[in-house]
Amino acid sequence: MATVNARRRLRERPIGFTLLLTVVGYTLVIGTFVLDIPLYPELTNEQVNILTHAIAVINAVTTVLLLAGWYWIRNGETGKHRAAMLSGFATILLFLVVYLIRVGGGGTKEFVGGALVRNAYLLMLAIHIILSIVAVPVVLYALILGLTHTPAELRETAHARVGRIAAGSWILSLVLGIVTYLMLNHIYDYEFAMVVGLP
Repeated sequence: MATVNARRRLRERPIGFTLLLTVVGYTLVIGTFVLDIPLYPELTNEQVNILTHAIAVINAVTTVLLLAGWYWIRNGETGKHRAAMLSGFATILLFLVVYLIRVGGGGTKEFVGGALVRNAYLLMLAIHIILSIVAVPVVLYALILGLTHTPAELRETAHARVGRIAAGSWILSLVLGIVTYLMLNHIYDYEFAMVVGLP
């Protein structure tokens, strides 16, 4: 009964729930970067590196899932599409947990390289971050619509249009994240830096 009521409320107010979940997500990330809350375990540089590699793997898996979901919906396989997109959302939640632990407990890495390469890296990183921020509410809205409507009902909603924007921005953000990860961790060099507000 409670599940039915929750689903009905989500269905009736998808924008409201999208905004609420977006604010919660943004608050977690911004709070981790700005506030000195002893919520995260203190990590060594080696542990930060392990989590950094784990994040890259999670992002690669998420990218594959999203591309598969996009392929399947274009071929009318809604069940596979739904499974892929829900799996992609689950892996991105895993990413968020690992990312917050890494940043909150160990700081970040700063790119070390020549000026031209550094500028290219920073540009890709900026686009990655902006797309990540912009994608959150769009992804959540598409997800809520998908969870609360049947495939037939979804044709009467903005799910397909919003989903294309969500998937496109999300995939591009993930790919740029993987490229910047490779540049920072395998092609060039980095220095560890603490997050503002952390000791």
